[in-house]
Amino acid sequence: MAMLEVRDLSVRFNTPDGTVSAVNNVSLSLEKGETLGIVGESGSGKSQFAFALMGLLAKNGRASGSVKFEGKDILNAPREVINPIRAQKIAMVFQDPMTSLNPYMRVSDQMAEVLTYHRGMSHRDAVAESVRMLDAVKIPDAKGRARLYPHEFSGGMRQRVMIAMSLLCRPGLLIADEPTTALDVTVQAQIMNLLADLQRDFGMATILITHDLGVVAGFCREVLVLYGGTVMEKSPTDPLFAAPSHPYTRGLLAAIPRVDQIGDELSSIPGSPPNMTQAPKGCPFAPRCGFSAEDCLDHLDPLTEFAPDRWRACNRKVEELA
Repeated sequence: MAMLEVRDLSVRFNTPDGTVSAVNNVSLSLEKGETLGIVGESGSGKSQFAFALMGLLAKNGRASGSVKFEGKDILNAPREVINPIRAQKIAMVFQDPMTSLNPYMRVSDQMAEVLTYHRGMSHRDAVAESVRMLDAVKIPDAKGRARLYPHEFSGGMRQRVMIAMSLLCRPGLLIADEPTTALDVTVQAQIMNLLADLQRDFGMATILITHDLGVVAGFCREVLVLYGGTVMEKSPTDPLFAAPSHPYTRGLLAAIPRVDQIGDELSSIPGSPPNMTQAPKGCPFAPRCGFSAEDCLDHLDPLTEFAPDRWRACNRKVEELA
């Protein structure tokens, strides 16, 4: 049995402008210790998918489908059921570490609060364990820095604090939502190397959410490509990079700057993401796709396996995109 089983997960939001279809019938499974990357442009539904898993949707949001963690259905579970699972078994690193940390509390007190609430530890023991975890994420002088406030840390160090806080209860699954956003390239590499080391040391499964396919290249075993809340392609990482099968995946890969193309014009995907208050009838990527035909606007073929462990949702055959 897989650690995480998601079947036909959909997320809708009621807004003054109408119903927003943020996630549409997404299914996946994740085994213990595995890594999955979820990629797509801003607005593709990546974060809302994660919030639905964690029971953190906004009040105007609703989720349907099935989410089973270790065999227990946790989708829309009441607070008394989901709270013990959050942090203790599933943890999340949010996009912006500055706004995720309380600016009025010392880092040691914020981290200790997790352990006193979820594990019933004394404050002194919780602070000691927090310092050990800060040391594990390679923060120099962890004992001294634990007494600092968030604004006294750099962006990369704050992200390390968030990672350390998420791992305090030794979760089986870590969801990292854009963990390298707003960090320079060197710090990005350090954070990704840190996550890889921690995953190996703690044996946890990881879902990495990002808009940058380059970030998942050396970290994730499998990649899920989302657009307009819909899965466009699902594939092991190496085959996806070697031969992307969906026009949207090709566009994302082509937009990554390459060191062997210095001076060349950067590629981009024309157009804008769809307005999901008026969800497209057919393929959500059709208006921006160079291979679309009239039938693409009317319907989208279901996610279909076209090669071993490789799936795509596209009306055009793979050979038509050559």
